[in-house]
Amino acid sequence: MTPAELIAAYTSRGVTVATAESCTGGMVAAALTDVPGSSAVFLWGAVTYSNAAKRDMLGVSQVALADHGAVSEQVARQMAEGARARSRAVLAVSITGIAGPGGSEFKPEGRVCFGLAGPDGTTVETVEFGALGRYEVRRAARDHALAMLQAALP
Repeated sequence: MTPAELIAAYTSRGVTVATAESCTGGMVAAALTDVPGSSAVFLWGAVTYSNAAKRDMLGVSQVALADHGAVSEQVARQMAEGARARSRAVLAVSITGIAGPGGSEFKPEGRVCFGLAGPDGTTVETVEFGALGRYEVRRAARDHALAMLQAALP
């Protein structure tokens, strides 16, 4: 489903969306807002690249950041839930990961954690895209987040 089809589907159902992005730097928000009429669906987007931004803008806890790191399902969960609560959207998707270059033995390049918060709760998942290069990891993460929003269609 293209972003335009996704916007049309959400518009017809009266569902609103917010995003909380780190490694993608707003690519999901840009994909959605490139569509004319997206303002009927897209309420709010936050690019929270630093830990301080995650805390200040989304309410991510210092404990989660310290205990699990920014690239974790715990932080992805809190990012999605914070974006949903602050925007009052029906659904919020979050992305935090390591686009590269770099990474570590414990958190390799291409690891991206996602969250999706909605009225029925929050789901999280981690995808290992691998060392595809910075642009390709970011693009793959954007596309995965859009697919999560498609799968969440009521």
